[in-house]
Amino acid sequence: MKWKLPFTKKANGIKPKKTKTREWVDAILFALIASTIIRGLLFSAYAIPSDSMKGTLLTGDYLFVSKISYGPRMPFTPVSVPFLESTITKDSIKTYWDGIKLPYFRLPGLTEVKKGDVVVFNKPEEADPSYKRPVDARTNLIKRCQATPGDRLTIVNGQVYINGKAAPNAEKSQTTYEVVTNGTDINPQGLKDLNIEVLGQNASTYAMTVPKSSLATLKGFSNIKSVTPVVQTPGDYDATVFPHNEKFKWNQDNFGPLVMPKRGWTVPLNDSTMVLYRRAIELYENNKVEVKGKEVLINGKKADTYTFKMNYYWMMGDNRHNSLDSRFWGYVPEDHVVGKAMITWMSIDSAGTFFDKIRWNRIFRTIN
Repeated sequence: MKWKLPFTKKANGIKPKKTKTREWVDAILFALIASTIIRGLLFSAYAIPSDSMKGTLLTGDYLFVSKISYGPRMPFTPVSVPFLESTITKDSIKTYWDGIKLPYFRLPGLTEVKKGDVVVFNKPEEADPSYKRPVDARTNLIKRCQATPGDRLTIVNGQVYINGKAAPNAEKSQTTYEVVTNGTDINPQGLKDLNIEVLGQNASTYAMTVPKSSLATLKGFSNIKSVTPVVQTPGDYDATVFPHNEKFKWNQDNFGPLVMPKRGWTVPLNDSTMVLYRRAIELYENNKVEVKGKEVLINGKKADTYTFKMNYYWMMGDNRHNSLDSRFWGYVPEDHVVGKAMITWMSIDSAGTFFDKIRWNRIFRTIN
């Protein structure tokens, strides 16, 4: 007796052939799904919009950013138009729908954010209620990590110190100098070759942005009398600098000490710590904070201490006097971290001529 099983393949079965339209639809659908997974979980592209990392990165550089390095961050607003910025056109039309908002979650990564890493993250300043933007719809920025959770950061005359030790400066970092000549002009081509930018001039005195690698050569010019770093005086209060409070008379060159909040770290709540950490407690960790006299209420309950739920980082640009960074808007919460900048895959000089528009020496260059 022969058994005829219902799942036996018919010998004469012919698979229907797909139409050309169906093949194109399948191919496009597969490409969209694959590229969305790659962009969402593995890598994304990023363009450098400013000079805050000048020296290390240039305006017009296009980067690959590794999301898997620190662990892919799941979307806060899952309903959005793929491959577009959070807002488009001059009218800032949204490309996402914030009717559905998910909590912060990150898949395991290959490593953690380390001091010295060049990191892409969402702008913490846009956590202010006036912006009304979810975390993943905030502006992307790129800076170098200077301090990690639990570190004690101080800046003295422009030099960063971490836990009392001078932090190594980026190889191509730069800052502003006052340059005095003997009255004769400086060869413009010489300055261009050294990647030195003249910010201003008053008679024989210049303000210049000078890369660290070009400093010794500039000092060796025969018509240079002195080269002095431009540094704000300690105690000279700058209201634009975090935490924007006269209790802490800090500026961009003399700052701190400030301890980076760490997940599980418990801080006592008093006049000083509330100035330094209220933003994190209230805006980044989504608590309702009230101060009544000397009492602090968190979510309606009296609190003498607070234990942080997230890790926080300190990010600064390598072009120290031309960078809006953590010195101005404070530490960066971990849920704002997008990924690690890995490779410059293209670089375009907008000021270049047709033949030297592309910076060929920067293509597929690793980022350090």
